[in-house]
Amino acid sequence: MTFMNVSLSAPVVQAELTTTGSLGVVGARFVLDGAPSQGRFSLVEHPIIARGMAAPLHLHTREDEYSFILEGTWGFWQGGEVVFAGPGDLVFKPRDVWHTFWNATDRPARLLEIISPAGFDQFFVDMAALIGSGDAGPETLATLSTAYGVDVDPEGTTRIAAEHRLVTVIPE
Repeated sequence: MTFMNVSLSAPVVQAELTTTGSLGVVGARFVLDGAPSQGRFSLVEHPIIARGMAAPLHLHTREDEYSFILEGTWGFWQGGEVVFAGPGDLVFKPRDVWHTFWNATDRPARLLEIISPAGFDQFFVDMAALIGSGDAGPETLATLSTAYGVDVDPEGTTRIAAEHRLVTVIPE
């Protein structure tokens, strides 16, 4: 999986040329890594299944995230507070704040994740490769999270998923 390269001479990232990866109930379309912005930001689109929990409860130590809602209604748990956002809304998820987010509807949804500074975008590439290889066990994912400066709260994840009736694994 790879991101697209853009420049002044090739300024358009064509959707059909981007690659995608499966991250479980949420996917990733790799739009733009940090190279064109000199590491200032990256872009990843996340499509998600109905009622899917996009990520476990976690905290970033290196980057801020901004979620621009493309489709659906999304729930965000941040520092103990829950907010909801719809198409056209932008949600700020600062570093060092525990957060998670989910599709709050009964149909698929999408958002565009803006990550600043860039770097965490590669986490999604690495995670998709682990899932694709069948080597995405808890210990491997914990090691990956640590490598990217992310702390995860499994108990908080379970509590929030139950409270909001969220799907955390793809139904068979």
